[in-house]
Amino acid sequence: MLSLLNSMPGAVAQGLIWGIMAIGLYITYKVLDVADLTVDGTLCTGGAVCVMMMLSGHGVGVSMLVAFIAGMCAGLVTGVFHTVMGIPAILAGILTQLSLYSVNLKIMGKANQALNVRNYDLLVSMQYNRNTNPLNNTIFIVIIFTVVLIAVLYWFFGTEAGSGIRATGCNENMSRAQGINTNLNKVIGLVLSNGIVALSGSLLAQYQGFADVQMGRGAIVIGLAAVIIGEAIFGKVFRSFALHLVSVTLGAIIYYIVYQVVIWRGIDPDLLKMLSAIVVAVFLAVPYIRTTYFARPANRKGGGGDA
Repeated sequence: MLSLLNSMPGAVAQGLIWGIMAIGLYITYKVLDVADLTVDGTLCTGGAVCVMMMLSGHGVGVSMLVAFIAGMCAGLVTGVFHTVMGIPAILAGILTQLSLYSVNLKIMGKANQALNVRNYDLLVSMQYNRNTNPLNNTIFIVIIFTVVLIAVLYWFFGTEAGSGIRATGCNENMSRAQGINTNLNKVIGLVLSNGIVALSGSLLAQYQGFADVQMGRGAIVIGLAAVIIGEAIFGKVFRSFALHLVSVTLGAIIYYIVYQVVIWRGIDPDLLKMLSAIVVAVFLAVPYIRTTYFARPANRKGGGGDA
């Protein structure tokens, strides 16, 4: 039990970092209603760019900014594939993700690049989880980072441009009839989403001390798990858009706490990805099963009775 408690700060820190990634995924999956698989590649792109920028002598702030821009560029490619070339969104994301594997290898020069916390001034690190100044604590820093991100997104989606993106995701045909450029809104949403995912990747690379070409594999499953768990647990309590984003972050934390409990119980780590997929499938299926098989038949009123 003591080992489990000792692992909790790390689980919360990872959950917060992946929660930022899940917020990016939320923009496409829930707001824009687009299935975007680019994130598996974009997460690694953010980490790779951040690490290589810092290894070349740049500060952490500049490195993370460039990682964010790199992620936006990846989202732009997916958006162009989808809106300009007419490729279905899910296939456009797969094509970009596939291309990013080669791009990430070229960025790093090899499959893995290390970033030693002793030699570089990192914003977050697993070594900052405990026995450090509270202001340098990874959990505290990522919480502040998340709060600022949610505040900015809440403001943006309240503007005319943000409202247009939300309208496009809600009803594309009606939005187009109202004169909204839905293709442009899709591109903006994909750009913003993948920029946030890459930002999360830059934090993750700093936290774990390296960037790896495989670090984004399965990111879509973890992000969906965070979104769905947060919605299932907090959906009826959190009503506003900002609180929905908070619930996504809490869902990621819960996911990683459960992840640590599973490891503590001695379950084979090789099965964790499959368990994650099963959790996502179950949470996705529950609403359909409830409405299809357990919904009460509607009471018939009015005519139709015996004469």
